[in-house]
Amino acid sequence: MSTSSSVVLIVEDELILRMRAVDIVEDAGFVALEAVDADQAMLLLETRTDIELLLTDIQMPGTMDGIKLAFAVHERWPSIKIILVSGQSRLANSKKPTDSRFIGKPLDVKTMIHALQDMMGKGSLEIVPPQIRDLTPVVSKLISARPGQQDAMQSALTAENDSLRLLLDQASINAEKLLIQVGLQEQERATGDQLQKLIVEELHHRIKNTLATVGAIASQSLRTAESIEHGQRAIEGRLIALGRAHDLLIKSRWASASLSDTISAAIQPFDSDTPGRVTMVGPDISITSGAVIAISMTLNELCTNATKYGALSVASGRIRVSWQKDDIGKRLDLIWSEQHGPTVATPTRRSFGTRLMSSLGQQLRGEVQLNYDVTGFTYRLSAPLAALTSPA
Repeated sequence: MSTSSSVVLIVEDELILRMRAVDIVEDAGFVALEAVDADQAMLLLETRTDIELLLTDIQMPGTMDGIKLAFAVHERWPSIKIILVSGQSRLANSKKPTDSRFIGKPLDVKTMIHALQDMMGKGSLEIVPPQIRDLTPVVSKLISARPGQQDAMQSALTAENDSLRLLLDQASINAEKLLIQVGLQEQERATGDQLQKLIVEELHHRIKNTLATVGAIASQSLRTAESIEHGQRAIEGRLIALGRAHDLLIKSRWASASLSDTISAAIQPFDSDTPGRVTMVGPDISITSGAVIAISMTLNELCTNATKYGALSVASGRIRVSWQKDDIGKRLDLIWSEQHGPTVATPTRRSFGTRLMSSLGQQLRGEVQLNYDVTGFTYRLSAPLAALTSPA
């Protein structure tokens, strides 16, 4: 029988998906330990003896992907159980270690909890009472208050899936027509078919990963929501912020984006009514897609909190966002500082937004400080430049 000391090591490079996995592991009754990539995971495995299960995404940056990590762990620590997750629809048994399990994204809460408890026993760390483990009180109220809405949501998801299938089918038809029109020889046509297959598989993986991210945002927003309306607004704001980050990355073909543009795009919607209340100062740096999304989502939380409780909630309030490179230490230091706002108090509960802001430090292998000084809230990030600029 497992105890509350049973530890699950979660290896996931995407911030929000990792936070969602932590919630699932804790709801199953176990302790969650986080790593951003395989290199960080191996360091933890070499220094700890209490890790009983590895939960890892397949596609990750670093010296090895999730599959290589799983085989390495199985060889060195055969007693550690393994669950592999991915946006892929399936994974052949030959591509995963013996007795390991594969679960596709988006992660189903019941499936994940059942798999964890089946492999490790029933955990004793009760974070969420059993009767509401799969549905938060907010969701329960939503369902009971609005009969039929669940059917409407299911219909909408089905329509979205049908639309995605139609788009993929149409893309296949269009590609075949183009191949015929240009008169490619059979060998060239086979090469084109293979390329098309790879593109469709990558598109499928990205769609599944995006759906997983959206699901994680919705679930975690509702988990700590004070009301149905509060949860709805939080989800909408976070999805819009995610969309703005994607817009930046699409312009650069999903490779990288400017840090200045990332900060400006995240802040602009909150500074549009009375421009000039937010000052941004710092050198331009090209940062990777993962850093763009993580920083965008964090700044959205900072702006939202400032609008509700901080400097942007009063006319006199001002915010200064400054960042600088330390070329000697090869680090980036970013400071969000609020002035002339209402008196600040340390929050009494740890919300999803606060967790997300704090998690940015781990995501970028740095440190984060949240200072709730009565004169104004301050957020500080110090991270190695390589974590922001090195391609995955």
